[in-house]
Amino acid sequence: MTTAAPVRPDLARELIARAAASAVHRAQRMRNQLDAVQLGRGRHADHANTAVLRRILAEYDWPGHRLVGPAAARAAWSIALHSDDAPDFQRAATTLLERAVRAGDALIQHWAHLHDRTLINNGHAQEYGTQLFLGADGIVLCPLRAPESLDERRARVGLPPIAVAPQTVRRRYAPVPRVESARAGALAEAA
Repeated sequence: MTTAAPVRPDLARELIARAAASAVHRAQRMRNQLDAVQLGRGRHADHANTAVLRRILAEYDWPGHRLVGPAAARAAWSIALHSDDAPDFQRAATTLLERAVRAGDALIQHWAHLHDRTLINNGHAQEYGTQLFLGADGIVLCPLRAPESLDERRARVGLPPIAVAPQTVRRRYAPVPRVESARAGALAEAA
């Protein structure tokens, strides 16, 4: 993968800004910090993000490291990952991301996550155990194909053993202490 300046820094800025705003919203949603209006705005933003990424994919193919740089490529992946209301788009994005991985222009771990999300959203069991949900009993793994060989498949795509995944999710969505929550809200408003 390249470390040179991206070919399209304008697209990079847009992708990063959209994914960052979406991530703040998702974290607030997971912590039950949003009212119905805010939830609706988040869904609208997800649809708008999907439309922007759809346009970029149509014009440039997958926005990989060479086109937009590693941070924006990650942002594009995040947008595709959360395009759950557009399953056909998500499948197409998975295919384009796989091509970018083969060309050395994207991370295979991103492809594995998007591949799993696409499988789950289309009613199939996931391959790599990247998709979890918060159930009544805590964090639960979405349906999985051949669980006995899961860690082998995860290792092939550079993912840690499955035992690590729930810990990562817990840390990401742990309640924010009140003082830090107010500071995070102020930072989000300033962005």
